[in-house]
Amino acid sequence: MNRSLFVFLVLLATSLMGSSFAVGKVGLSYVSPLLLVGIRFVLAGGILALAVQLQSRRLPDNLRDWSKLLLIGACQTTAVMGCIFLSMRTIPAGETSILTFMNPLFVVVLGVLFMRLEYRFYQWLGVAVGFAGVFITLGFHLQLSTGTILGLGSAVAWAIATLLVKKWGSGFDNWVLTAYQMLFGGVLLLLLAFSAETPRLVLNWTSLGVILYLAILGSIVQFATWYHLLRKGDPGRTSAFLFLAPFFGVLSGWLILRESIHWYAYVGGLLIFVGIFLVNWTGGRNKK
Repeated sequence: MNRSLFVFLVLLATSLMGSSFAVGKVGLSYVSPLLLVGIRFVLAGGILALAVQLQSRRLPDNLRDWSKLLLIGACQTTAVMGCIFLSMRTIPAGETSILTFMNPLFVVVLGVLFMRLEYRFYQWLGVAVGFAGVFITLGFHLQLSTGTILGLGSAVAWAIATLLVKKWGSGFDNWVLTAYQMLFGGVLLLLLAFSAETPRLVLNWTSLGVILYLAILGSIVQFATWYHLLRKGDPGRTSAFLFLAPFFGVLSGWLILRESIHWYAYVGGLLIFVGIFLVNWTGGRNKK
């Protein structure tokens, strides 16, 4: 892939990921958490599924491939988003973000264990430096609680989904993969919303705007772009760029929510970029 295009797509995907935290926080004033993300992904997946049908894109023709899409959706959408919002019941949102965006580390570890991928020392160092940057950017605080386990669960689920997309993604049309994993994951989230929380929905122009932003930009555009990047590059190296997402989250919190940006956000941002450089500068991965 052309390097300039790669950089643009990475910045697009990670900025949408980061801004979704601030936009979603606005939406929580009007919609209960699991219901909000359930509506978000059912709407996004439904719109995209209709679009791929109208374009006559190639759909899976056997139960095994549909099961793969269901599993990816259960990991990428249901497990990740479910763990994130359940985690935020007991620990701060910033702490949940730190734990969630540990997933590049888990991508490397799980890739070595289950996909026989190899990474060099400086790539591991880059992951560690990037995580340190995320930790510093979000305020130096991390406490042990039940929410911590759920936050780590979101990172592990995201890492598993990343490797599944790398393994199976080439067998699917990119838009079909994006549409149906979101749709399946969103349906599962709605089931959780009506069984694990008391649903609350206040419809007004603000809540509708939030839902549309999260569904179209924060889901359709974000996931399609991210899956395209995963299919074209190494999962560990590409996932290292996820360290940019919480940094964009801090910036969007300042722009949208008028949250303060402290000095440590700049220090953390510098470490994030250093970590990304180390992971990518040392070359690709080799299969045994």
